[in-house]
Amino acid sequence: MSQEETKKGRVGVVGLGAMGFGMATSLVRAGFDVAGFDLSAEAVEKFVAAGGRAAATPAAAAEGADAVVCVVVNAAQTEDVLFGAGGVAAALPEGAVFISCATMAPEAACALAARLTATGRHYLDAPISGGAKKAAEGALTVLASGAPAAVDKARPVLAAMAATVHELGDEPGTAAAFKMVNQLLAGVHIAAACEAITFAAKLGLDIRKVYEVIKGAAGNSWMFENRVPHILEGDYTPLSAVNIFTKDLGIIMDMSRANNFPVPIAATALQLFTMTSAAGMGRDDDSSVARFYAQTAGVTLPAAKS
Repeated sequence: MSQEETKKGRVGVVGLGAMGFGMATSLVRAGFDVAGFDLSAEAVEKFVAAGGRAAATPAAAAEGADAVVCVVVNAAQTEDVLFGAGGVAAALPEGAVFISCATMAPEAACALAARLTATGRHYLDAPISGGAKKAAEGALTVLASGAPAAVDKARPVLAAMAATVHELGDEPGTAAAFKMVNQLLAGVHIAAACEAITFAAKLGLDIRKVYEVIKGAAGNSWMFENRVPHILEGDYTPLSAVNIFTKDLGIIMDMSRANNFPVPIAATALQLFTMTSAAGMGRDDDSSVARFYAQTAGVTLPAAKS
């Protein structure tokens, strides 16, 4: 039996960024035949070195695949991956599943699902959480909703990428709504962590010691524990960029208006991310909110690495 015949199945991955690369390599380790596409030739070369195959277009990644995992930024990029030039929809075999991992408004997920399902392919609304480290470990949390056939088809692929898969019902858009609740909390917690650690610096405290103390105290959060080390090291490499949260919290604002529900804390967090972006740090790590605070208040933080 050839090596190809021993593979679990063929999967395409579109988007080999901080999250997508780890997800794609997790699939390779799990025994799938994985074709990866990214606009960055360097990312594709790195993926090939990790045991994957290169795809020249999203359509090439989808050819003969049982599933395509799409790890892009938003609904517009997802739509382009599916239906743009060289897109997935026409190349993906009928009956295969498109696993959409971008964070987007629920109605956008519903619209994309309806459009793809009409072609005879399955669509799974499957936003992700856990960060680049858990993506690389195959230990993400996936929020999944879609038709039972889509969920069944996607299950082996999700199992290779995730430690936890929450199956949230038959309707695309449900998982997207769950993700937006998560993003509200995540954005607020990042902003609060950045405010707190910069406040500590303003008070003249040793912020490394503050980090050690708060990690074991009631004020700790996952985001405080995860993001403050970026500030301590002056490393603003964009594992998750500021502009991700201007997008996601912006979606939450739209949803709040549509549902006549006030979200003043999320609104304040959005303004902090927006001001940080306007100050030229939109593509930097989202912990750059601390740098915005520092600039505003005349506080010195550890020097940022170039």
